[in-house]
Amino acid sequence: MHKEGFGLLIGFVLAALVLTLGHRMLGAGIFLRGVEILLWLCAGFTLYFFRDPERKIPTAQGLIVSPADGTVVEIVEEFEPEYIKGPARRISIFLSPFNVHVNRSPITGEVKYYSYREGKFLRAFLPEASTENEQSIIGMEAPWGKVTFKQIAGIIARRIVCDAREGRMLERGERFGIIKFGSRMDVYMPLDAPLKVRVRDKVKAGESILGEIKNAS
Repeated sequence: MHKEGFGLLIGFVLAALVLTLGHRMLGAGIFLRGVEILLWLCAGFTLYFFRDPERKIPTAQGLIVSPADGTVVEIVEEFEPEYIKGPARRISIFLSPFNVHVNRSPITGEVKYYSYREGKFLRAFLPEASTENEQSIIGMEAPWGKVTFKQIAGIIARRIVCDAREGRMLERGERFGIIKFGSRMDVYMPLDAPLKVRVRDKVKAGESILGEIKNAS
């Protein structure tokens, strides 16, 4: 389980225990019984949502893996102005509340750029969410080139946690953050990296290959 979920889980469990013990000792009406059940359900969902399973990270050179679990909703070529500052291919991944939300580094390299931007909370699957929603933007450099990726908040997700900062070295598949309760992840990669996914594909963070740099060193 990811550490970000511990406080929420403990709160739900303690509140549910108080109501459960009170119900057994003193009795309770239908309303309080319903609240008790709801709290236990919330505790169960919190445990499920913040799950953090181990992943089998591919080891071949030049691979760009997915930084998030979810569904590929858009693949476009466009200008990336933040870090690459040039043409790139954007792969957008939508995370539903039922996906694992722990984020992993798509490449091995150094974080060269980090920016947090306040914004709107549009539905994460909408194209305009890429530019208008609250987001953390991370730029990384490998020996073969640059990759930019964004943690983007959605209509439900109102908390982005990012441990990647400039100067930090990350291994491919290494955990660097989490977005809570439904969100979006955009990945900008070089145009000469052959695509390994299509729109509507399901991907897993750290495991699914988005693209590959040929002759990477």
